[in-house]
Amino acid sequence: MTRLIVLVLIAFCLIAPPLPSPAQTTQPTGTISVTDDAQSDAAIAVRIREILKELDGYEDVTVTVSAGIVTLRGTTLDSATATRLNDIAGRVEGVVAIENEVQETTDVVRRLDPAVTRFLARVNQAIAFLPLFAVALVAAMLVVGLGWLIARMRQPWDRIAPNAFIADILRSVIRLGFAIAGLVVALDILGATALLSTILGAAGIIGLAIGFAVKDTVENFIASVLLSIRQPFRPNDAIEINGDEGKVIRLTSRATILLSWDGNHIRIPNSTVFKSRIVNFSRNQERRFKFTLGLAPDSDFATALKVAERTLKGLPFVLQTPAVDVWIDGVGDSTVNITLVGWIDQTQSSLVGARGEAIRQCLAALSAAGIEMPEPTYRLVTQTAHAHPPAQPAPAAAPAGHVLEVEAKAEQQLEAIVRAERKETRDQDLLAPDAPRE
Repeated sequence: MTRLIVLVLIAFCLIAPPLPSPAQTTQPTGTISVTDDAQSDAAIAVRIREILKELDGYEDVTVTVSAGIVTLRGTTLDSATATRLNDIAGRVEGVVAIENEVQETTDVVRRLDPAVTRFLARVNQAIAFLPLFAVALVAAMLVVGLGWLIARMRQPWDRIAPNAFIADILRSVIRLGFAIAGLVVALDILGATALLSTILGAAGIIGLAIGFAVKDTVENFIASVLLSIRQPFRPNDAIEINGDEGKVIRLTSRATILLSWDGNHIRIPNSTVFKSRIVNFSRNQERRFKFTLGLAPDSDFATALKVAERTLKGLPFVLQTPAVDVWIDGVGDSTVNITLVGWIDQTQSSLVGARGEAIRQCLAALSAAGIEMPEPTYRLVTQTAHAHPPAQPAPAAAPAGHVLEVEAKAEQQLEAIVRAERKETRDQDLLAPDAPRE
């Protein structure tokens, strides 16, 4: 099989016609005149030499003509220049055929000469453009300087912007706009405005790539702008975001900083804050506390509800409006549950302290009224039933006595910590007390 393939390739090479050379593919066409002589050959040679003398790159090319056949010998810098000779010679009247024997030169010095010449020409051109370039640079600097002066003005940007953060963004946009305007003016003076589209296109591609790379950062920045315009919380507000609770310290260009009830800092990205459910506990001065008590199933629930409601109303830290409320909430394993709610002024009273004291007072009042809060009861069944003496009722608990202090001392101390930290980082905060609220 291998021998058969080799024989087929040899036969193809012997039978196939030779490939045309560059000179053959560009031979002149037309009728050959019978009056060609040495005088016309010399005229053709002179004409071709004069043409090549006016063109660059053909200094080492010689031309001979015999019977209308032009023979070209010598060297050129590249093959494209040598191939171009066929077109040049073929356009001369009287040329019958062309033998192009010109080769590409390998002389290092000669090949470097054009590059050096081009470099020197560009240097001379740059020197000639220096005065115009200086004028363009001065014009661009004047435009950019005007933009910086306008951006440094406090008015009208502080009046237009809802807060200092947005004002700084407007100033940055003004500076960028005047910088682009300065570039356009400079390119227009230099007569290179076509370069501007290339620069802007490259800048757009680079900006798109950077945008994908820092997508989260850009998202946080945009969320910061929106949160600073319509602020859903104020400094020292008690809020909850995705299960994280604490007091607001500050809003930066990247994150919202909370102080947790344990005194820890919680840093939440603004993109998360903007998209999350925000619970603001400080928006209203009143706040409700709630707790559940389990009573014995055989208790007098009508009396229990009245006692619990009267006790809650009588507590000095519980507000009369909104009113307290008590209701039967459900049945447990060995108890019937009642739910009690009351309202406090959270600026004066501690929520957890008020809730704990309310539980203590209600338990004491219910016990004094003979309402039991039994422990879980289990019945053991045996084969022989023995009589057991009846269980003695537990002694009634003593009344709770005076009401304990439930002042919001812990909250006030946390607020003092927040105020101290805000003084140290005042320049980094985007929250403004007079900004509109959602």
